[in-house]
Amino acid sequence: MIRYTTLIFFIFLVTGNIKHPTQIVSSTHSTSNKSGIITGADQTEKYLPYLKGKRIGIVANQSSIIGKKSSVDSLVSLGIKIVKVFGPEHGFRGNASNGAVVGDEKDDKTGIPIISLYGKNEKPTKEQLADIDLLVFDIQDVGCRYYTNINTLEYVMEACAENNKELLILDRPNPNAYVVDGPVMTDDKFKSAIGIHHTPMTHGMTIGEFAQYLNGEGYLKKQCKIKIIKVANYSHDIPYVLPISPSPNLNTQQAVMLFPSLCMFEGTAINEGRGTYMPFTILGAPELKGKYSFSYKPVSIPGMSEAPNHKDAVCYGLDLHNYNIDKLRNRRQINLSWLIELYNAYPDKASFFNQERANTGVSPFDLRIGTDQLRKQIIAGVPEAEIRKSWEPGLQKFKAVRAKYLLYTD
Repeated sequence: MIRYTTLIFFIFLVTGNIKHPTQIVSSTHSTSNKSGIITGADQTEKYLPYLKGKRIGIVANQSSIIGKKSSVDSLVSLGIKIVKVFGPEHGFRGNASNGAVVGDEKDDKTGIPIISLYGKNEKPTKEQLADIDLLVFDIQDVGCRYYTNINTLEYVMEACAENNKELLILDRPNPNAYVVDGPVMTDDKFKSAIGIHHTPMTHGMTIGEFAQYLNGEGYLKKQCKIKIIKVANYSHDIPYVLPISPSPNLNTQQAVMLFPSLCMFEGTAINEGRGTYMPFTILGAPELKGKYSFSYKPVSIPGMSEAPNHKDAVCYGLDLHNYNIDKLRNRRQINLSWLIELYNAYPDKASFFNQERANTGVSPFDLRIGTDQLRKQIIAGVPEAEIRKSWEPGLQKFKAVRAKYLLYTD
């Protein structure tokens, strides 16, 4: 079992821009892994015999590790025949920016063909699965509807079911499993690449649990045969520090934990830290000058964010990189107050929420949230308590459904 120690990182403000030389998955608060958690991938004794002698395909990215080594590299070294790797958003080695189209390629290290599931096809084709006996899914998720790994999971399960292939899931903890919160998406007009499931914004399930939910709730025309290697010594309430960044812009533990709350700002006039080395821990916009003293300047960063909102402009707003995550854990809620605060502080309220997309007639903010109700409530000045009360019927209904598929306790 690998032990991860909590690192303390410092932020220096240099000429209005936040700079940091390296990616660190860490926190300044009590979130170190002290519980003896063992991921599904690390329990090789439970699945290596099942892989032996089979032609293996694997859905993986940079978060797919056994110990400190790539799951693909590790399995190859253990004599497993991996014939194909399927990469999600950001690619197999995790070096593509958010939303960037990723093409098929060969892995430089292993020579194994890599098929992109975030390019021409989101779902493995019959031809791509033809030479595979068993498909493995090993991806770290962060528990949000708008984090696209669960979309990839559904497409992979659908492809496996259609082509009579079994899916082996190496389960991993959900660092945000403690919270089930936000409006439930119920209207299909809000479905998009950043949300295709009728869940709250945070669903509180691991990938293994979510796979059972997809099978059981009729998302697939035909159920997928799945085998799950459970996480050992784990429950949803146990804090879990990710050993590696799950995507380029979730490069700190603080960002991972704030992501459910701060990703709501995409689709607004507020920059959420993209274009800095502290994404999803800071918020700001040029128009807030004079209202907040904290400032930073988003710039183009290859592999993270080439064209961030307010690129090369000084933004003013909130610095949350030292915000105590225990406050979120204790409330078991997404933080809605920051969205309300910055909307109220923004001078041109008519331009706070981005305009509707011509091809959908729905605003980017509404697509992310899964409803237009929250935007309308904020504009109307509805108090936070009343907004949360409006979520409750959908949340209670979802929690009852969710309970049927849980592998771990809350």
